[in-house]
Amino acid sequence: MNSKLLTLVFLSFTLVGTSFCQTKSNENSSTGDKVYPVSKSDSEWKKELSPEAYEVLRKKGTEYAFSGKFYDFKEKGVFICAACGNELFDSKTKYNSGSGWPSFYQPINKESIDLEIDQSLGETREEIVCAKCGGHLGHVFPDGPKPTGLRYCVNSISLDFKDK
Repeated sequence: MNSKLLTLVFLSFTLVGTSFCQTKSNENSSTGDKVYPVSKSDSEWKKELSPEAYEVLRKKGTEYAFSGKFYDFKEKGVFICAACGNELFDSKTKYNSGSGWPSFYQPINKESIDLEIDQSLGETREEIVCAKCGGHLGHVFPDGPKPTGLRYCVNSISLDFKDK
């Protein structure tokens, strides 16, 4: 193979890989008609969150694969929403999916997250949002391990951590 063809193949895989768990930034940031227990104005969220956290949690952006602080994190405890402190995932359910983002096979409980239909990027996916504040967390995919077969693919920046 010549070098131009190899470069094209490499770039194609890179583009596919970075969109694997990604949403388009600045998509509609509303969370439907649901009113969340923690409800703040856009300007309040901007004051409370870092620009990067605001972009992900409120504007449905994403962080680059393999760049987040929790991607290769192995401490024991509970992952909470960086915007409101809602308990989301137990570290016991975290696993290395190879996707480049922290992945879990189930939430702490069904009431901690909401799932919404996301039709950005020309495909239909299930978006994970915090059930307490409506913050964008990531997406869930049907390619995870047992016992659920699900992969909750989450942006590190949308999470904080509490030690056990």
